[in-house]
Amino acid sequence: MCAEGPDPAFPGPYLFSADAEAVIAAAGRTLAREYRLLRQILHGTLAGVAVLDTELRYLYVNPHMAVMTGIPAEEHLGHTLAELLPAVRRPDEALHDVLRDGQPREVVGTGSTLADSPHESRVWRVTYHRLEEDGEVLGLVGIGLEISASREHQRALERAHERLILLDTAAVRIGTTLDVDTTCRELAEFLVPGLADAASVELLIPEEPNGHPLPPPGILRLRRAAMASVPRLTAHVAAFGTAGSYVDLQPGAAIRRSLETGHPWMDNLSSDEVMSKAAPSAERVAAYRAAGIHSSLVVPLLAPDHPLGTLTLVRAGASPVFGPEDVLVAQSLAERASLSLAKAERFTREHTMALELQRALLSEPSLPHPDLEVAARYLPSGNGALVGGDWYDSIALPGWRTLLVMGDVMGHGVEAAVAMSHYRSMIRALAVSGHPPREILRYADAMVARSGFDRVATCLLVSVDTRQGLCTYASAGHLPPVVVRPEETSVLVPVSPGPPLGSGLGEYTELRYGLRPGCVLLMFTDGLVERRGEDIDRSLARLVGLEVAPELPLAEALDRVLAHLSAARAEDDIAVLAARVTA
Repeated sequence: MCAEGPDPAFPGPYLFSADAEAVIAAAGRTLAREYRLLRQILHGTLAGVAVLDTELRYLYVNPHMAVMTGIPAEEHLGHTLAELLPAVRRPDEALHDVLRDGQPREVVGTGSTLADSPHESRVWRVTYHRLEEDGEVLGLVGIGLEISASREHQRALERAHERLILLDTAAVRIGTTLDVDTTCRELAEFLVPGLADAASVELLIPEEPNGHPLPPPGILRLRRAAMASVPRLTAHVAAFGTAGSYVDLQPGAAIRRSLETGHPWMDNLSSDEVMSKAAPSAERVAAYRAAGIHSSLVVPLLAPDHPLGTLTLVRAGASPVFGPEDVLVAQSLAERASLSLAKAERFTREHTMALELQRALLSEPSLPHPDLEVAARYLPSGNGALVGGDWYDSIALPGWRTLLVMGDVMGHGVEAAVAMSHYRSMIRALAVSGHPPREILRYADAMVARSGFDRVATCLLVSVDTRQGLCTYASAGHLPPVVVRPEETSVLVPVSPGPPLGSGLGEYTELRYGLRPGCVLLMFTDGLVERRGEDIDRSLARLVGLEVAPELPLAEALDRVLAHLSAARAEDDIAVLAARVTA
């Protein structure tokens, strides 16, 4: 702004002299010219300029400063900022520091003025420097710009970044299992306290549970699947119903409206009258007020083809009211959770169907010959996978022979359970026709391969002749049986496994093994022994090493085996069958 000229008193082509003392000495037109130019600068700039005395009272404000405050310039004079605009917050201690040490400082002020503004909260950045003459401090000059727009843009970017982080975190914390209630609990707990002081998930009930009275006419009943809250609200929200309880909704309730429209519903600081209509029942209002609840947000949970329920969020006490951004975040989280809930709901439906089908098909083994005891157990997997195609059977045949069957169909679900029933029926028919084990397997393999059936299965057949104390057996890719012997160690019966049934490659070897009275023959599917990352030989050795008294009742012996080996399982279903020659 200042520059050297040939004559400091007469700057020529320069607007201002570099030597103020020379201008003052020359006075006259030069001083008047510089004064007029400085006034144009102060009056024309879009920066707010103010001169303050040592008590921080206004001595001068330029026109734009008056525009920013909404107060005429002359009304500023003699007053402090706190007197004129108490809603503006400025760190005055920084201004006193400038007066004391003369070092310029930049401060940020926030709040609102009397001027109209599109910004919800206004922000100014002002630089102050000290005025002094002949060693005397006269006051301060402040030059500032409003940065409300850039601050709002920055906050919007920060909030968008926070939303992305929130959604990314939700992806790994919500829907970790295929259990509906677990997913609902993960959703509610994820939202508290980050987005709400309390959150609950209500689900539509497919059918009215037995033994529970029907709701009154016009009332919609939902099941509260999950609820979470900050500690200070725990006692209050417990009065509204815990997880697993039912919620009856009056006509016009916010949850019903959100379900019916498929859109979010938000209410902030409403009157008792409005709240009584939006609540599940009018009696809830007093409890809401006692808890300090002032804001509510309901977001629907929607599967692709039907509504699942709602997510309800509330804020209380000093927490801010819900805003449009909260609605967007809650909707995004609800959409992600809905996908997990729909998947969990579908799994629960299919798992229940498959399990019921398998249990119906997997009846207890038919009666063997009187001198052969048989017991069996079936345990579905506990890791959320669909029920598998494991099966067992015992078939009494002529000549004091009993055919014991243990099989495992590839895959899980309803299709595997149906395939299991086909294999079971086919092997029963072949056994009754009098074929030995290896021929049964060969015919079954050829029949399945020719039919184009795409579900292969492993299978172990053991024909027990109780009169001779002899087992004749053959394996189609199945694990070998174990024999538990009185007063001796258990032993793994050697097998020569052929290809699984359905491959069309069936050539099977038949072996024999003596089974004297008192010995227990144990047949099982791989879910009993296999562990992820463990060699199968080591898994089988663990089973052989179990100490199970062969004189125990077979049902109790099986329970002990399962108690030892199924505690750590999480991979597959288990089917196990035990047989013992009694005479």
